[in-house]
Formats: sequence, C-alpha cells, structure tokens
Amino acid sequence: MTQEEYALAVQQLRARLYRTVFLYLGSEALALDAVDEAVYKGLRGLHKLRQPEFFTTWLTRILLNECCREQKRQRRFQPLEDREGPDGGLDALPLKEAILRLSPELSQVVILRYFSGYTLAETARILEIPPGTAATRQRRALALLRLELCEKEGDA
Repeated sequence: MTQEEYALAVQQLRARLYRTVFLYLGSEALALDAVDEAVYKGLRGLHKLRQPEFFTTWLTRILLNECCREQKRQRRFQPLEDREGPDGGLDALPLKEAILRLSPELSQVVILRYFSGYTLAETARILEIPPGTAATRQRRALALLRLELCEKEGDA
C-alpha cells in the first residue's frame, strides 16, 4: 500500500474511526486527537501491514490501543472525587452509563459491533480474539445490558 492509497483509505474511514473513539473517550477533542494519533502511527507503521485487505481492522486496532493509552492517562490525572460517576448531561444517558459499567472486554465488543458498524468477524480480528469468543462476549454484554436497563425502567 502506498502513502497515497493510505491517505484515501483513511479519508474513507475517518468518520467511522471518530465514532468509535468518541464512544470510548466521550470527548470530541480527545476523540479527534486519538484519531489523528492513530492515523499518524498507522502511516509510520504502514510497512508492517502484511495484508492490505485487513487495513480497516489493522488501523482500528491501532486506534483502540490509542484509546486505552488515553484512558489510562485520564485516570492518572482525574481527581478522586470525580471518579465516583456521571454528574449529568450526556454521561447520564442510561445506555451509555450501562456500557461504561461493563468490563472493557464486553464494552469493546458492543461499541465495535453496534456503534461502529463492524461485523462480528471484523470485531474478532480487531480485538485479536477468536470469533467464538467475540460472539460469547457479545451475548454476555447484551444480556447484562438488558438486565440493567430493565431494572432501571422498573425503578423509574
């Protein structure tokens, strides 16, 4: 893949990448920075891409690694009193709250499948897990979300 082909492919994926990272980080500025950093790292590591047909998977994996780095960085600098939970606004939406409470393994599958539009096979490749594991995590996550959201409905 040449640099020109890379630029065209990234341009086609940019909105999808942004949607994915925004759900992870919850901030437009952080999401834009993470996408830019992932695109830059992808360009620098382009020679490592062995199979161009998996370009989307490869770049999304770089993006998820960037999200994890940013989340760790945010936790280091976040005051303890702010770690309690959401304080309203967009973060108070029940589905987003419920997804954020899932373990990272489960929330990654939900975000990639239902908010970023990846297939189960693509999700498995991105997360570097077997397809059966991705399917199991998806079922478990959906069951937990259903249970939690039904409980919230009953409380309202």
